[in-house]
Amino acid sequence: MGDQTSVENLSFEDALKELETIVEKLEGGDVELEESIKIYERGAALKAHCLGKLKNAQLKVEQIVLNQDGDVSTTPVSAES
Repeated sequence: MGDQTSVENLSFEDALKELETIVEKLEGGDVELEESIKIYERGAALKAHCLGKLKNAQLKVEQIVLNQDGDVSTTPVSAES
């Protein structure tokens, strides 16, 4: 499932795919309690990671402005903003 990969190192797409796999496993009900807790914790971390990536993308899009000449320019945004 990728438990060895640090959540912070995953792309949005990979994190979302792993989160979907976790949801399917938990909904299936075929996972032992201890394993359910473990993958639920991983899922919570993946969810937070995905939300952070989405927020950062939204901030970048919001920073796109039209300058006085009508040209599109961007202003870099820190992920900590």
